[in-house]
Amino acid sequence: MRVDHFGTFLALRFSIPGVMATPFGKTADGVETQLGTNHLGHFVFVNRIAKLIKKGGRLVIVSSSGHRFSNVELNDPNFDATPYEPSIAYGRSKTANILFAVEFDRRHRGRGVRATAVHPGGIITELSRHMPAAAIEDWVRQVQEQGAAAGEPPFEFKSIPQGAATSVWAGVVASADEVGGKYCEDCHIAEVIPADSQLSAVSRGVRGYALDPENAKALWKKSEEMVGEPAA
Repeated sequence: MRVDHFGTFLALRFSIPGVMATPFGKTADGVETQLGTNHLGHFVFVNRIAKLIKKGGRLVIVSSSGHRFSNVELNDPNFDATPYEPSIAYGRSKTANILFAVEFDRRHRGRGVRATAVHPGGIITELSRHMPAAAIEDWVRQVQEQGAAAGEPPFEFKSIPQGAATSVWAGVVASADEVGGKYCEDCHIAEVIPADSQLSAVSRGVRGYALDPENAKALWKKSEEMVGEPAA
């Protein structure tokens, strides 16, 4: 963890591991790996330090366009009753990231602390370590075919600095009221896309269920139950 002072800004920077498309497994606490790592770990850590975030602070949570794979499933979060699909589990965890930002923002904006979720874009990192090289190549081919059919420009991976740009924009450039409780991509607020819209793998936009305030409240309650402690 590192704390930097920039004039009137205090930036608290830390890194919490993330995973994608893992084989089925559970954390030491008995939670499905992707939900436990990508959401509940963040949920516990951030809420334990929430009181340290002073007025004017912002929480920027890294989500993904992968949230469009699935809404959260609060009745079966560990795939006890449904077959496990790596992409669906990843989608649930990324939707949970956005909903966490929505509810955290609602709970803390009254004291001048805001939260937002961002999609950094497609970047080559170790996040894809559980995906075989052939699977990544097939994914890129499908993306290019889908994009061409939709009249979209060819897909290109972002560099790591380009991928960090939206987090920086949402954290210190955009106004707090603009980004609070929202989902951002490519340094702007994402458009909410209808539930029946057909999207390519790299289309822009956010599904409405990921920003639904009642969905966010329900996830918060379920998360408290799963971790066994009340949150901020």
